[in-house]
Amino acid sequence: MTTLALNGSPLWYAGRAGGTVALILLTATVVLGIASGGRAAPRRIGRFEIGVLHRNLSLLTLAFLAVHVATVVLDPFVHLSWAVAVLPFGASYRPLWLGLGTAASDLLLAVLATTALRLRLGVRRWKAVHWTAYAAWPLALFHGVGTGTDTRLPLQLWLYAACLAAVVAAVWWRLARSGPGRVTGRLVAALSAGAVPVLLTAFLASGALQPGWAQRAAAAAITAGGGR
Repeated sequence: MTTLALNGSPLWYAGRAGGTVALILLTATVVLGIASGGRAAPRRIGRFEIGVLHRNLSLLTLAFLAVHVATVVLDPFVHLSWAVAVLPFGASYRPLWLGLGTAASDLLLAVLATTALRLRLGVRRWKAVHWTAYAAWPLALFHGVGTGTDTRLPLQLWLYAACLAAVVAAVWWRLARSGPGRVTGRLVAALSAGAVPVLLTAFLASGALQPGWAQRAAAAAITAGGGR
């Protein structure tokens, strides 16, 4: 375990816990959305029940996301502003990986806002925005791996692997049960499902699992913030 993970403040631990739970809930939401759509929809469970479960998981995801953002911003170690929670890639602490998380949260907030205006927007426009929620998941996954001081812990790695396996399995299940047509969309889904594990494995091997990854980022944060 890294030094930072051992010496972090209670707010830091709360931020990591909130982010981890939000990722798990987002994964469950995405898996349910993928596996229950189109011809893959289960016949023994009504679409209404699936829709209610999907909506409740989405709201829980946003609730834990709010906890994650609030505790990380309030934590004095990295000196993040509230603007960083909305505007991606502007932080001094791991701007790329933190920016991915901000982009993911922006996409989820866009889905929430358009859902509230669904009747005015129309089903077609709402669905176009709703599909961006699927793009939020890989952004959130790489955000967690890239910013997490506990990424090298076996339990955290297994959690990331489980989330990844669940989404990839849901995509292939949907593709296997889908009918003919929409070849382009199916090809994009298949390539994306195969690319995410490859990219994540490459990043872990070359970055996040390398010695000193967390310490280098911590040093940058201390320098930018003038010390803890």
